[in-house]
Amino acid sequence: MKRYYVLSLSLILVAVLILWIGPLNLLKEIGSANWLLLLLAVIIHLLGVGLRAFRWGFIINKPWDFKNNFVVKTIGLFAGNFSPVRSAGEPVTALAGKKINEIEVSEGLSAGLTERFFDLVIVGIFLIASSFLIPKIRFLSIIGAILSLGMVALIYVVNWRESSSIMIYKKIHPFLEKLPIKAEVIDNFYNKAIKGLQGMVEYTRSFTSFKNMSIMIFLSISCWLIECLRLLVVFYAFDVEISLVSVIIIFLLANFIGVVSALPGGIGSIELSMTGLFVLFGVSGDLAGIIALTDRLLSFWIVSFLGLIFSSFYAHEILDEIKKYTLDSKGMKKS
Repeated sequence: MKRYYVLSLSLILVAVLILWIGPLNLLKEIGSANWLLLLLAVIIHLLGVGLRAFRWGFIINKPWDFKNNFVVKTIGLFAGNFSPVRSAGEPVTALAGKKINEIEVSEGLSAGLTERFFDLVIVGIFLIASSFLIPKIRFLSIIGAILSLGMVALIYVVNWRESSSIMIYKKIHPFLEKLPIKAEVIDNFYNKAIKGLQGMVEYTRSFTSFKNMSIMIFLSISCWLIECLRLLVVFYAFDVEISLVSVIIIFLLANFIGVVSALPGGIGSIELSMTGLFVLFGVSGDLAGIIALTDRLLSFWIVSFLGLIFSSFYAHEILDEIKKYTLDSKGMKKS
């Protein structure tokens, strides 16, 4: 029930922004925008999702299985878009990958955490650079960089260090034992989790090489830049001049705020933070909110819609995989 309250809060924040702008004013400005550029923004965003799908395929050694990679990645993005801190993205992507890409769940978790690792590395580096380049957002950039790099360190410990990964899970497991769930279900999950973590770290280490890490850095930077290019095109669609550097900084900070807010997919918090940052960079208030809402419609909501469609085809199979990690009591005994 709590998640519905949180989602309701997100939607209320979006509604407040729409009311502040004025629904008629919003429709008028969108109607007068350059629709060819808005269509281009959608195409650019889908290309960005495609690049993320290629990156996923590269990690699981199936880079040219583009159709399946795109479906898996879109399902994962959809799950992440409606979970706090986008925490459901990696597990659901891994489960979808098991069904569609025919990989092990541990391999999918490794790939998902590796993607998140490099995304956060890029965010941290860019925010550090922006703290030197733009004094008026220095404090926010430094805080964002510290938290981003802190999460990088945590992912490294979980995804590359088996003993640390298992130790962290064993610290968490006692809390699961207090839940009103049958003991055999908890024990089965414990066994599957330990085995999964071992397989995840093993795959991560097998993938780790200078060549692969260099390619991942290049792909991750490209993914971020494509998203920033989409936002820049949305600005141009409303006849607003702004530099790409400013767009990159705004986009990274807004996404950081969206994650810290813990609202599902940053709904509400990202729109409001983008609006505030746009104003800080010289865009008028109403137009700033309109651009923020339009960009989210063309990116977040379109991909969420695609993810919903793809998920509807595989929901039963993904649920079956979840049941295997809980209801199936076969496997080793808890040590």
